[in-house]
Amino acid sequence: MSLLPEQRYPSVTELTLSARALVALQPALCALRQVGLSRAGRPLHLLSVGRARRAVLVVAGAHANEPTGGPTLLALAERVLHERELRDGTSWHFLLCADPDGASLHTAPAPRSLLEYHLGFFRPAGPEQPEWSPAVLPPDRLPPETRALTRVIDELRPYLQVTLHGTELGGSWVQLTRDVPGLAEPFAKSAAQLHIPVETGASDAAGWPASGPGVHVMPGPGVRAAYPSMPDDARHSTWYHAHRYGGLTAVVEVPMWASDMVDDPAPHPAPAAAIRRLARRLLRDTGEVERVLAEALPRLEGADGPLLRAARWGLELVPGLAADLTHIPPADTTRAYVGSVDAFARRLPLRAASMLRRVLQDHDDRAAPRLERLVETWSEAFAERFRARWVPVEHQVEHQSRTVVAAALHAREGTA
Repeated sequence: MSLLPEQRYPSVTELTLSARALVALQPALCALRQVGLSRAGRPLHLLSVGRARRAVLVVAGAHANEPTGGPTLLALAERVLHERELRDGTSWHFLLCADPDGASLHTAPAPRSLLEYHLGFFRPAGPEQPEWSPAVLPPDRLPPETRALTRVIDELRPYLQVTLHGTELGGSWVQLTRDVPGLAEPFAKSAAQLHIPVETGASDAAGWPASGPGVHVMPGPGVRAAYPSMPDDARHSTWYHAHRYGGLTAVVEVPMWASDMVDDPAPHPAPAAAIRRLARRLLRDTGEVERVLAEALPRLEGADGPLLRAARWGLELVPGLAADLTHIPPADTTRAYVGSVDAFARRLPLRAASMLRRVLQDHDDRAAPRLERLVETWSEAFAERFRARWVPVEHQVEHQSRTVVAAALHAREGTA
């Protein structure tokens, strides 16, 4: 699972410099402008290629811990410049990073292992995530990054918004706010060519209809969520903002480390019992982190930074999720789905422990080594259980780029 030196993820500054270089090379076709400021005053930049009214909007960096979107976005911009047919009556717009503040806190640009990835891990609490905040906050409390993103959607009225996401370990899948007929075939072909498993039972899309393996279509309003305790509902996120203009959103997920355990459509022999065991482990692991937090909190002197808020928010999700997993029949009964739930149940306490460790380390707290041991043990167990294998960055980028182009072409056919 080693990572070559050149296989690193660019910073927001490097993305911006690369975008400026593209504009300098093709000023007649390209433009770069600032479309907002983050909470900490960092600029949000939009790179545009072409000037047609029919638009595609591509968003990177909505989750700080999902770094593939940045290099994918640059690869797409260069491809659009070189392939005239992609610009035929269509302009392309690239939001370089939707959450630059979060990107500054996720400090693992070239992780050689899941442990290194988690030692630099950051993912904000739900109310601080630009795409998800509308699902958990009233309109007058939305963060500036969210308001900037929705202003861009209002201005461009894209027929397709694509948001570039990823997972540390698992497979690739697509979430659509409305079906894009024909997308499943090129998506599957690309994944197979690049040896990336397709996550056929993604827990993020539990119970959703599928238009093909790994291509999930979000259910409409009124359909019960698979995990009703979870506070964030995709149907209230910025993904649906494009619908007011007749558009749709595609969420393209790629893994950093791949596992074939999430690509097995065979029936699981006892899915409900297996998921109940996962729920018990989730509660047990979370309890270990909570005990460290309770013991250390009096020494943190009222600390309330984004790392601590995110760790506590993640821990608070666990009791409801464990109850959902225990008492609600599985939304899917395949081995792939049980594997995806297994990964999900490992992520929450591991991520909380990772971020809390950084907080305690910054305060030189005596409990930090205890959490570091947990993060090391859990990261190694995660990789071993799922037989994790590194996906080269160029393969992550190529697969995500191909899927975006296929989505744009097939969605365009539907709007022609």
